[in-house]
Amino acid sequence: MQSAGSDSPDERGGLGVTLVAGIETSCDETGVALYDSARGLLAHELYTQAATHADYGGVVPELASRDHVRKLLPLLERALAAAGCRREQLQGVAYTVGPGLAGALLVGAAVGRALAWALGVPGIGVHHMEGHLQAAYLDEDTLRTPFLCLLVSGGHTQLVDVRAHGDYRILGESRDDAVGEAFDKTAKLLGLGYPGGAALAELATRGDSGRFVFPRPMLDRPGLEFSFSGLKTHVSTTLHDCAGTDQDRADIACAFEIAVVETLLAKAQRALQVTGHNTLVVAGGVGANRRLREALTTRLAARVVYPRLEFCTDNGAMIAYAGWLRLNAGQQDDLTIAARPRWPISELPRVAG
Repeated sequence: MQSAGSDSPDERGGLGVTLVAGIETSCDETGVALYDSARGLLAHELYTQAATHADYGGVVPELASRDHVRKLLPLLERALAAAGCRREQLQGVAYTVGPGLAGALLVGAAVGRALAWALGVPGIGVHHMEGHLQAAYLDEDTLRTPFLCLLVSGGHTQLVDVRAHGDYRILGESRDDAVGEAFDKTAKLLGLGYPGGAALAELATRGDSGRFVFPRPMLDRPGLEFSFSGLKTHVSTTLHDCAGTDQDRADIACAFEIAVVETLLAKAQRALQVTGHNTLVVAGGVGANRRLREALTTRLAARVVYPRLEFCTDNGAMIAYAGWLRLNAGQQDDLTIAARPRWPISELPRVAG
C-alpha cells in the first residue's frame, strides 16, 4: 500500500474526481456515504452495533468484524438507491484504513479496494481522525485554515493545529484514557451499561452540580496534555463512600461531566492562545455533548464550529468527503489491502490547494 501522499498532487494534478463513495468500519459502526463535489452529500447510511456489544460491556473485535461483513454491501446498495446512482457512476472510493480495530478496518479496506479495482477508479485509504476533522466542512462552507481542532472521541483526545488540509501538528493529547473512553468507563461504574457516554450525560442533567467537586486533571501544570484515568478512580472512590442511591449516581455523573468539560475548555483556551487562531473546530463523538458545546460556545473568545450531531460519531460521510479531498488532489493508493490500527495524524501528507 502506498502512503496517501505517494503521488504528489503538485506533480500529478487533480484526478477530476466528483462522485466518491465513503466506507467507515473502524470500530462498531458501519457507515457508507456518497459525496458529490457539485451537489454535496447525496446519501449516507449507518448501522450501529451497540446492541451486539452491550452484553459484553464493550466492543468485541471479532463480532464487530463479522457484523461489518454482513452489513457493508447492503448499506452500499441502500446509499446508491437513496442517491439515485449506479455503481458505475462512482469516480472514486474512500475507505478508512486506521486508526481502529485491525479486523474491522480490513473489512472496509477489502471492500473499498475491490470496488475501486472492479470499477477502474482510484481508491484511497483515509485516516479516521482526519475524517472527523473534515466532517465540519460538510455543512460549513465558510471554514478556512488555519484553525485549532479539538478531537474528542472514544479513542482520542487531541488538540491539533490545522495549518492546512493534511498539515497537522499535535499540540497535546491524552496520556492514558481518551475522554470518550473515560465517559464509557465511568458510565459502567455507575451501572449504565454500554455504550454509556450519552447515558451518563443524560443522568448528569438530574444531578446537583454543587454537591461534589472533582479534580480538573493536569490544569495545575503548564502544557496541553490530558489525563482522565484519575477521574475514573475518583468516581469509584466517591461512589464507594456514599449510599449509591439514584441521586448519588446523578450527582457523581454531574460532577464527572463538569470536571471533563472544564478541563477541555481550559486546555482549548490555552491552545488558542499558543497558536493565535480564532477558530476552534470540535470533532469526534464527545463533540455531541451538550454541556461541552455550551461551555465552548459561550466561554471561549473564538468562533466554535461543530459538525452536525449525526456526523460527530463515526459515519461514512466524513470518510467520503476526506477521501474526495485527497483523490481530487491527485492522491490514490495501489492495490494493496492493508490496515493501520495505529496511525498518528501528524504523519499525513499535506493536500495541495
